[in-house]
Amino acid sequence: MWWVERRPEIVEDFEREVVGRVPKNVPKVTWTVAGTVNGTLGSYPIVTRQLVGHVDSSSYPPISVDIRLTLVTPSNARGPVPVMMMFGFGGMPQGPPAGGDPPATQQLVADGWGYAYIVPASIQADNGAGLTGGIIGLVNKGQPRKPDDWGSLRAWAWGASRALDYLETNPAVDAKHVGIEGVSRYGKAALVTMAFDTRFALVLVGSSGEGGAKLHRRNWGEAVENLTGAGEYHWMAGNFLKYGAAEAAFGSKNAGDLPVDAHELIALCAPRPTFISYGVPEKGDSKWLDHRGSYMAAVAAGPVFRLLGAKDLGTSDDYRTEKMPAVNVSLLDGQLAWRQHDGGHTDGPNWKYFIPWADRFIQHTAPPASVPADQPVSRTDQNSLTAHAQLLEKAKKGRIDIYFEGDSITRRWGATDYPDLLANWNQNYFGWNAADFGWGADTIQNILWRLNHGELDGVNPKIIVLLAGTNNVGNTVSPGGDEAKAADITRGMQAILRIMETKAPDATIVLTGIFPRNDNMAMMPVIDKINENLSKLADGKQVRYLNVNYRLADQDGKLFDGMINAGDKLHPTIQGYQVWADALKPIFSELLGPPGKEDHAPRPTGDPSARR
Repeated sequence: MWWVERRPEIVEDFEREVVGRVPKNVPKVTWTVAGTVNGTLGSYPIVTRQLVGHVDSSSYPPISVDIRLTLVTPSNARGPVPVMMMFGFGGMPQGPPAGGDPPATQQLVADGWGYAYIVPASIQADNGAGLTGGIIGLVNKGQPRKPDDWGSLRAWAWGASRALDYLETNPAVDAKHVGIEGVSRYGKAALVTMAFDTRFALVLVGSSGEGGAKLHRRNWGEAVENLTGAGEYHWMAGNFLKYGAAEAAFGSKNAGDLPVDAHELIALCAPRPTFISYGVPEKGDSKWLDHRGSYMAAVAAGPVFRLLGAKDLGTSDDYRTEKMPAVNVSLLDGQLAWRQHDGGHTDGPNWKYFIPWADRFIQHTAPPASVPADQPVSRTDQNSLTAHAQLLEKAKKGRIDIYFEGDSITRRWGATDYPDLLANWNQNYFGWNAADFGWGADTIQNILWRLNHGELDGVNPKIIVLLAGTNNVGNTVSPGGDEAKAADITRGMQAILRIMETKAPDATIVLTGIFPRNDNMAMMPVIDKINENLSKLADGKQVRYLNVNYRLADQDGKLFDGMINAGDKLHPTIQGYQVWADALKPIFSELLGPPGKEDHAPRPTGDPSARR
């Protein structure tokens, strides 16, 4: 019913009355590569291609249209990568700002994505006078458009579709997973693009307002009459202008006379992942945009997402009474997502939430080797996301004097799903208010992401114990050689230390050397080199270096019997953990005194999947 009947009805109404129709005689576009440059974005190797999509103008030579597109892909990718196409002006990639989040482009490349900038003005001018030029003017041979002809929004969307035609031919691009993004008027264009071209896999709609995600019929902020005014009418179909007419031969019309509204435009994106983003008025995302009106539209679009087997915002269907979430509260569980960040008229602060959300739905994981160890990378599996939420709750409870951070070696010691190891933990640390924040299979990049996303915020521990890096070492030889791997891991550990020193400036950090592992003895020289580097990061005061490997293995790295799990040759036994504890407890006594008779740390957590 939806695909055969109702969706075509909605498309027809939008084409006839709102955004206009794409003419059947639009000329062919031929793409050429104007230039290719190898370079870096941050520390990531990339290939940048400048492309021109020349539209055949033989039917009307006075008007020439050349679509400008910049495509950037990771040069070390092992296969085709997903790509985010963004309406903007692009150019050569730039490095990160002095503070704050890295640019969206760097976040994408760090996660194993590519990105593309498409220049809207190279498709159609952003003004009414331009309607007799650009692609609209070319098709109409320089004459005024018909009432149901396309406006600039639909023309920009058409250009994005033609760029996708090219991406489908590029072997570096996973063309089944190309997204579209824009902010403000280009947020409107991104939503229109996603709604009408079902080849686009996902969309990030930034601060789109009236003509985008905001309900036309809600009498608040920017209104239909603004879109039909002198500065914006060219975005829409000619027919749309009558809905802003107070007086006309047909009488008066307003938003209430429109056959469709924004919730139906959002519904046309279903069941594909659709992320609605806004900022706050205090930072420049004006009240004029009507954030609540867009939230209402997203709620009202929910039934179509559910109908098609996707998950909506998780609210009721009553858009009139549903309360808009507070700023920085995410509704990201479903294919329909909402988040209002605390920044201005931009979607910049939401990229770090959008990317892992998108990864989850397209089942994308960045190859660890492609991401430098000093760059944060989120885990996208549901179990890790649930564990992160549990650790955030643990952090909020406070009263933690000793904070353990790391991967599964750290996690298992204080976890409820390893009761024998937890008993050893309690035997050694009860009364010192110690809490375990390790998580299994985490790389340094993953730990950086967790620390950047609240797990140490406001905890203010007196001591932090850090053991990480074994998952970056792995059990295979690095193509770049041992020296390159050791240097990369060292930089990652330095990045962890920096964020710990920033978020817990009064804490003493006990930096523990990576434990020996015998699943591949060829890795021991790498571990030894890393530990040598780590020892140089300690100042003996705020950062102390601790290496217990001489008690776990011989001088060649061969493990002593009973110290490490005989099966995986990686995780300590109780005896191995006790070696670590015996080295830590004198430091704890020196800095904190003897353990108390009571322990006030939050209750231990465990692997969420172990409780299912």
